[in-house]
Amino acid sequence: MTETFHEFVVHRSPALSRTAYLPTGDHQLAEDLVQTALTWTYRHWRRIRDGDPEAYVRRVMYHQQVSWWRRRRLAERLEAEPTERAGADHSETTALRLTLTAALRHLTPRQRAVIVLRYYEDLTEAKVAEMLD
Repeated sequence: MTETFHEFVVHRSPALSRTAYLPTGDHQLAEDLVQTALTWTYRHWRRIRDGDPEAYVRRVMYHQQVSWWRRRRLAERLEAEPTERAGADHSETTALRLTLTAALRHLTPRQRAVIVLRYYEDLTEAKVAEMLD
């Protein structure tokens, strides 16, 4: 059993890795996705080996990627002071964020780029003008 599975992995891993890269956009995540899918496949190899095992692996990769996407966690940020306090009122911050987002949507992509480069990236006006021609 393991010999045929090994042959499958050796021959099909490059194609499976290319397929896994498409939904993840990241080589390391793609490798993790392939490894997870191959683990699932190995568990059911006797049942699927005579059918289309590559289709099975691709289906597992798709379902696993969706599962990861649903559970995706935001990266942790460590800050000197806690930003959230129990019972704190965040309505003003939320209202400001929504207003800012709405205002940015009304700008052209080039205008948004100027705002981001000037105020978020803290570039000088001359450097922004140089970057955007």
